[in-house]
Amino acid sequence: MNDGALTHGLFHLAIKTADLQATRAFWCSVIGLREVERPDFGYPGAWLACPQPGGQAIIHVYAGGPALGPGGAVQQGTAAIDHVSLACSGYHAYIARFQRAGLDWREFLVPGTTLWQLFVYDPSGVQLELTFEGRAEAGVPPDMSPARSYRAGVPFFTPSLYPVLSQESHDATP
Repeated sequence: MNDGALTHGLFHLAIKTADLQATRAFWCSVIGLREVERPDFGYPGAWLACPQPGGQAIIHVYAGGPALGPGGAVQQGTAAIDHVSLACSGYHAYIARFQRAGLDWREFLVPGTTLWQLFVYDPSGVQLELTFEGRAEAGVPPDMSPARSYRAGVPFFTPSLYPVLSQESHDATP
C-alpha cells in the first residue's frame, strides 16, 4: 500500500526504573551510550544516545512520576517484550565490561548465520541482546557451553548485582 504512511525505524525505547543512578551507569559505562540533554518533564530521568556525533537518544529513562505503577512501585522486566536488540561491535570488550561490572551474561551463535550475540539485563530487568557480525570480530566465538549459552525463555536476571552500579555512579559524582 502506498498511501504516504511510512515507518522509518525505531525512534526510542522508554524504560521505567527504580534506580536512576544504576540505570545510567549500566547504559553508559557498560553498554557505552552517552547521556544527552533531556527536556524537564517534571520528574527525574535521562535520555541516552549512541556515542557517535549526532547519535540520537535511543533510550529514554523515567524515574518517579510515570515510572510508578498502580501500587506506587516501579515494575521490573520486559513483560510482553522479550528483549531489546542493539547492533554492536567489540564482542570481547563487552564481555570484559560485564566482568568488570560483576554482571552475568549469556552467549549465542545464531544458527546458519555469522551472527554472534551477548545477552545481559539492565538494572530494571530489561533483557538486552547485543548482536555482532562474527566475521568482523577478533577472538574466539561465543561460548556455547551449558553454563554460558543463551537459552530463550530461561531468565538469568539477578537484581542483587545492580546496587554496585548505583554505588559506583554515586561515588563518581562530585
